[in-house]
Amino acid sequence: MRVDDFDYDLPEELIAKYPCSERTGSRLMHVDARGAIAHRHFTDLPDLLQPNDLLVFNNTRVIPARLFGQRPTGGKIEVLIERVFSHSKALAHVRSNKKLKPGADIELSENVVLEVLDRAGDLFVLGLKTDGELLSVIESLGHMPLPPYIDRDDETLDQSRYQTVYAKEKGAVAAPTAGLHFDEALLEKMDVMGVARAEVTLHVGAGTFQTVRVENVKDHVMHAEYIDVNETVCEQIRACKARGGRVIAVGTTSLRSLESAAQSGEIQPLQGDTDIFIYPGYAFKAVDALITNFHLPKSTLIMLVSAFSGVQTIQDAYQTAIEERYRFFSYGDAMFLELAKKP
Repeated sequence: MRVDDFDYDLPEELIAKYPCSERTGSRLMHVDARGAIAHRHFTDLPDLLQPNDLLVFNNTRVIPARLFGQRPTGGKIEVLIERVFSHSKALAHVRSNKKLKPGADIELSENVVLEVLDRAGDLFVLGLKTDGELLSVIESLGHMPLPPYIDRDDETLDQSRYQTVYAKEKGAVAAPTAGLHFDEALLEKMDVMGVARAEVTLHVGAGTFQTVRVENVKDHVMHAEYIDVNETVCEQIRACKARGGRVIAVGTTSLRSLESAAQSGEIQPLQGDTDIFIYPGYAFKAVDALITNFHLPKSTLIMLVSAFSGVQTIQDAYQTAIEERYRFFSYGDAMFLELAKKP
């Protein structure tokens, strides 16, 4: 299985640089279990749900993980936090015009300095050298970490719109974007319908935007991300299955969390890191339907949805989306995918 099998050509103008004026204002492509495509709007989502269904949301909260600083000599440095380890230590991507070595200082402000402690592959281990708590520093000085393809500086609107309305647990450096389409009114409407809700946590890393750089899919090594699937969620999953409902993951991060916790064949609580890599041939154990956005070419996420709905089905759906001028990626339109039926 080659990475090139998951490539496609996308016109630049179809990349959404800003969100719709309303959270629920996007389009929604429905791809059923047989691969049939229907064009809807996100406000039509309740029409695709049943009272016995369970929607599983990722409640991670995006931190303003992009920081701008300088060397003591004045050279500009950009830091993108990947993960906060403790009150004073983090793993980060660092861009600098000169090589950084352990012991080097990064001045974020007159009173805030980070120190390079170590290297971890392509990433850097950074420590807060001055007083305070690192997460508080990030919240105070950081910018929202918009994906590289949005190709603009973050603005005031991104502080709220690049965040789900149900975000709680701080730690993500990228939004779980399928959840950006929900507002409180839509959530309340589904509650009234009798559709159940559950929450997991997966702190999305910047690696979610990386294209796969190997030729053979199976040679790719996934980045690890922190997840928390607690016993309450597991009980909700079991109850949903018992009553004949569908487990619907809101976003690939929710799906990866649930599938990580169900590797034994039955959903079990799981707290820690996951590097689960889902590509065609994977047998899904927990999730019956998926709400997701359109994903980057050659990315692990387009491989995931191809595993879920079928390679040819996703190729057809993406080509149709391009022809119908859907908006792509984080601030773009959404899909409702039903798990493909086996021939």
